Amino acid sequence: MALSLEEYAKHLDQRGLPWPAPPEIKRPKAKPHLVRLPGIRAVLWNLYGTLLCISEGELLFEHPQKLFMSVALDKTIQEFKMWGSMSRKPGQPAEYMEVIYSQVLGEQRGVTTGGERFPEVLAERVWESIIKKLLQKDYKWDAGFYGALNEFSRKVAYFFHASLQGTACYPGAAEALRAVASAGLKQGFLADGQCFTRLQLQRGLKEQDETLALDEVCPSELSFLSCDLRARKPSERLFRHALSKLQELGLESQEILHVGSRLTQDISPARRLGMKTAFFAGDKTSLQATPEQLKEPNSRPDVLLTELAQISEVVG
Repeated sequence: MALSLEEYAKHLDQRGLPWPAPPEIKRPKAKPHLVRLPGIRAVLWNLYGTLLCISEGELLFEHPQKLFMSVALDKTIQEFKMWGSMSRKPGQPAEYMEVIYSQVLGEQRGVTTGGERFPEVLAERVWESIIKKLLQKDYKWDAGFYGALNEFSRKVAYFFHASLQGTACYPGAAEALRAVASAGLKQGFLADGQCFTRLQLQRGLKEQDETLALDEVCPSELSFLSCDLRARKPSERLFRHALSKLQELGLESQEILHVGSRLTQDISPARRLGMKTAFFAGDKTSLQATPEQLKEPNSRPDVLLTELAQISEVVG
C-alpha cells in the first residue's frame, strides 16, 4: 500500500535529508494590547506567518532568489529521477525544469475559478501537470510506494516546497492551541494553505509538544484553507464560507475571533464581515501593517498579540 503524505514525510526524516532551516524570528518593536473579549465561542487562526514561521513570511511558488529556486528544483529532479524524461540539452537540469515549472505555474494561475478575484494555485496540480509532460517521454515512478498520480503529485509538491522554504511553529503555538481548546472554544484555521500545510503545522507542533494531536484541538472540518476553496485571502469567498459553516453550528460572526499577521489580507476582511480580530505582531518577516493602518477604524484589530500564548488573556 502506498504511503500517506504523513508517512512519506516520516520516511524522509529517517533518511536525514538536509532541509532549509527555519528563519530566525525578528521581533518588531510592538507593545501588546490585550483585553478580554467576552462572548467569543470560536477562534480561527491564520497559518503561515501566524502559527507557522516561514522564510519570506508566506508560502512561495517562486523564490525571489534564483539560487534557492534552482536548489529546490534540482533536489526534486534528483529525488524523483526526472532528468531521464526531460529534454537532454547541455546545461543544468534545474534550468530546464524552471522553464517547465514557470510555464505550468502560469497556466495554473490562468485557470478560471468562477470569477474569483483572488484565485489560489494548487501546488499538487502544478506538479501533476509537470509529471504528465514527463509521461510523454516514458517517465515512471513506484506507484506501490508513492501512490497513483494524484497522490504522487502531492508528495512531489511537499518535497519541493520543503526544499524551497524552511518552516517551524512560532514559540508558544502549541500552548496557544491548547489554551483555546481548554477554554472549551471551537478552533480551526482560516488561511492560505496547500495540501501539505496541516502536515507542516502538525510537525512543527510536535517539536513543541509531543503529545499534542492537531485533530483533537483543531478538527479538520474547521479547517478552511485556500486550496480547498480555490480562493486566497483577502477573498471574501473564503471568509464567507468559514462563517457559513460556523453558522451551521450556531455561531454568529461576532462570536468568532480571527487571528492573523496581515492587516489587509487577514484583519480587514474579518472585520468587514463582523468578526472580532487579533493581530499577531511577533515577527517582522511576516508582519504586514503600517502604523497608519493600525489606527484606521476599518483595519484596527481588537487586540494585538506579541506572543501567541497571550491568547489566553483574550478568550476563555
